[in-house]
Amino acid sequence: MQYPRIIAHRCGGGLAPENTLAGLRIAARLGCRGVEFDAMLSADDVPLLIHDELLERTTSGRGPVAATRAADMTRLDAGSYHHRAFAGEPAPTLQQALAVCGELGLWANVEIKPSAGREGETGRIVARLAADFGEVLLSSFSRDALREAAIAAERLPRALLVDSAADDWLRSVGDTGADALHMAVELATPERVHALNVAGIPVACYTVNRRETAAQMFAMGVCAVFTDRPDLWAVDEM
Repeated sequence: MQYPRIIAHRCGGGLAPENTLAGLRIAARLGCRGVEFDAMLSADDVPLLIHDELLERTTSGRGPVAATRAADMTRLDAGSYHHRAFAGEPAPTLQQALAVCGELGLWANVEIKPSAGREGETGRIVARLAADFGEVLLSSFSRDALREAAIAAERLPRALLVDSAADDWLRSVGDTGADALHMAVELATPERVHALNVAGIPVACYTVNRRETAAQMFAMGVCAVFTDRPDLWAVDEM
């Protein structure tokens, strides 16, 4: 599994509305080869790009994503909260986002982001859809979602997301059938990264918004970083 070294967080990082097609296009214009975004199911089981279980923070809608039909979600304004220049930017479906990634030649990390109680079905549906596209890595904090994704699309690589050092990461990766580990940058130490690499587990870190921090991560053996500031890197570093 080959990672781009610099991956735009939530499509375009902080340079565009998160989880939008506008973000993907901005990332590509900057020379990014890799992007990451979140996929959650609508009320009618369509995966759409959104991070929160509620619509309010990033769209013009109100209420739970899980109670909103896809057709209604895609009519919402998902751009104005970021800047009026993006007014009217819609919340895209996962299918639309992966199609744009294909057009732009972008490697994609789809984070499976289930709403409460929908872990398994979200993993299955997202994996089946993603299997029809090119370079796609699936990741999730939800172990149930990863296990179901492995069943639904065995060929797609998968990464376990962690934000705590409390777990035995090697065992957790094995239990979920994951191929890699994505950890909060604050958790990365030379000893932890080395132990994972020795076990053949690639490590990527989120969210890294300083070149100096990224250099430290790469020196430890981290293979990639997720960033809100892809503009800080030159094309040949991505």
